[in-house]
Amino acid sequence: MMNTTPYAPTALDRATRGALALSMCALLCACAVGPDYKRPDIAVPAAYKELPGWTQADPNAALAPKGQWWQAFHDPLLDELEPQVEGSNQTVRQRYANYQQALAEVNVARGALFPTLGLTSSATRQRSATASRIVNSGTLEGSASWDLDLWGKVRRSIEENQATAQADEALLANAVLSEQTALATTIVELRTTDANIDLLQQTVAADQESLRVVENQSRAGTTPPSDLMTARVQLESAQSSLIALGVARAQYAHAIAVLVGKNPEDLDIPHNPQLPDLPQVPVGVPSTLLQRRPDIAAAERQMAAQNAAIGVAVAAFYPEISLSALDGFAQSPLTGLVRAANRIWSLGANASMTLFDGGTRSATVQAARAGYDATVANYRGVVLGALQGVEDNLAGLRILARQADVLNRAVADSIRGTQIALNEYRAGTVDYTTVATAQTAQLNNQQALLNVEQQRRLTMVSLIGNLGGGWSTDKLQSSAPSTNPNAKQLTLKQ
Repeated sequence: MMNTTPYAPTALDRATRGALALSMCALLCACAVGPDYKRPDIAVPAAYKELPGWTQADPNAALAPKGQWWQAFHDPLLDELEPQVEGSNQTVRQRYANYQQALAEVNVARGALFPTLGLTSSATRQRSATASRIVNSGTLEGSASWDLDLWGKVRRSIEENQATAQADEALLANAVLSEQTALATTIVELRTTDANIDLLQQTVAADQESLRVVENQSRAGTTPPSDLMTARVQLESAQSSLIALGVARAQYAHAIAVLVGKNPEDLDIPHNPQLPDLPQVPVGVPSTLLQRRPDIAAAERQMAAQNAAIGVAVAAFYPEISLSALDGFAQSPLTGLVRAANRIWSLGANASMTLFDGGTRSATVQAARAGYDATVANYRGVVLGALQGVEDNLAGLRILARQADVLNRAVADSIRGTQIALNEYRAGTVDYTTVATAQTAQLNNQQALLNVEQQRRLTMVSLIGNLGGGWSTDKLQSSAPSTNPNAKQLTLKQ
């Protein structure tokens, strides 16, 4: 029968509890070796050099990019497709998986803070050569082991993995923003192609009318055969250019489908020559880029992770201390295993320290410090690149606006010039070369204006992307796994 006598704590139990209490006190008082992280200073100008002369919106304007920044362009295709990028784009899905992996790695590192508990049992049935009877024996043991983090190696590892997870979260946000700006850019190019198609269709119609006039003049004998050939060549050239635009339009449509995670044949985009509106956004001051750009946030978190890696490397110079305990029962024969008389236990501590490794640990620390210096340089480089991008966009928008004003006047003048040349040709005062030259100048000016308007919108999309698209470092989780290890930033479609 099983012994039901209440179990009384022994001196070993009290010693075990004391050892655990001392260990907890040691952990609470333990330090974490290695440098504590401090974000390095970086010189940021107080204002953008190219901002004067560029009209921007009121900082409180409703058009300010606050997440769904594409709505400021007032384009129905943008409004329909941009939200799909976050959940269906394959580049975004890859970054999302990387982020989820980083969250799991934090939990892996955090698990090293806690003791490992185990339970083992065995049963044996045997008969010896000297004994005629069969003996059953067995054991039931519980074990515990704990590597004490006295020098903060595990805590630095957790710190490193947490910073890496935050960097991956920022890279996820950056991937979303990059793919969204790529989609906006492609839609602007598609709209421009549709507008160019309409322009060439009008040109073909005008050239057909000019050819009709030349043919009438030729039949009347008032114009040389060379004028007829010039008119035909001009019409055929315009028709060829119009056909060629079909290739570009198809490619843009296919690219848009892929950006939203669809097969090219699954997305049909109707013809629409209306370019998206050109919004105005508040630029703010350069220092806000440090909070608004996800790529800058990722570079900063990579610095923090590498700084923690230095602490992990430094901890290798200190001894590793671990505790172990075992408690259970062993009995042969097996009957009456769980009794006080059959109780077995052990309590131990282990300390180990490397005395000589040929400089391996020192080299590891040097490598970690060099890695940190590399992340600092990368961080400063990303910030400088961001400042350059905004300056380039501001200069581009200001200069392109002036160019658009000049081209608007040039288009109006060339249209009048074409009409005058055609009237003079009908009156017989000029040859058809004058008309062809005027028509070519008109088409060139119209296409140049269309290209400038396209470039203005592409530059605005780039500016919004360089400003962070409404993202903020406040969206980074301070300790992502501890708040909710299953938290998801996206709703991914399977």
